[in-house]
Formats: sequence, structure tokens, C-alpha cells
Amino acid sequence: MFPRFITKSIHAYPDYPVAFGLIAMPFLLGLGATAPLAFWLSVVTGVAAFALTILTDHHLGIFRVLPYSVHLAVDGLVGITFVAGPIVLGFAGLDFWYYTVLGLTVLAVVGLHQPDDQIATV
Repeated sequence: MFPRFITKSIHAYPDYPVAFGLIAMPFLLGLGATAPLAFWLSVVTGVAAFALTILTDHHLGIFRVLPYSVHLAVDGLVGITFVAGPIVLGFAGLDFWYYTVLGLTVLAVVGLHQPDDQIATV
């Protein structure tokens, strides 16, 4: 089994930059060449990721109303959607690889997350 080293605290730091990246990258990379949905899927997901981060109960959340387990579940669903979406929706080229690589990365982060009961206390 792989070591699970990504904690709630570690996971929180890239949440905001990832959300902004999901919003900006379609513009910077010119996504949507094979399907307009390839452009908007990232932008909408970025806006949703920003809202999710603001609402998550972790040290960088602002309102902290959603349990962290919900945040991880949503991340997992996004990863699955980003891996399956390009195949189902017929994305090709950069559109296909953008979502496939991001989806696999998200699934790796969720998979390497350390359960709260394994966190050592000092």
C-alpha cells in the first residue's frame, strides 16, 4: 500500500491556486478547440472549487460549514469526471490531455490523503 502523506492542512494550501488555475487555464491554453464544453467545464469547476474551499472546515476555509469529508468526496467526483469526461464527450488533443492529466492528479491527491485517525498527535 502507498504511504498516505497528504494531510488536511497540506491539502488546503493548493485549493485556492488550483481553483484560480481551473478558471484561467482555458483562456491561457485556448481550450475548447474540439468542443466548447472543454472550455467551460474547467471554468465552472474552478468557480465551484473556489466556493467549496471557502466553505470547507479547514484552516483556510472562510465560513467552514462543510465537513472536510465532503470536500474530499467532491474532489474525488471531479477527478472521476475529468478522467471519464474527455472520453464520453469526445474531447481530443489538448482538451483531452488537459482533463485526463488533471483528473488523474486529483485522484492521486485524494488517494494519498491521510485519514484523520492516522495523524500522529504531539
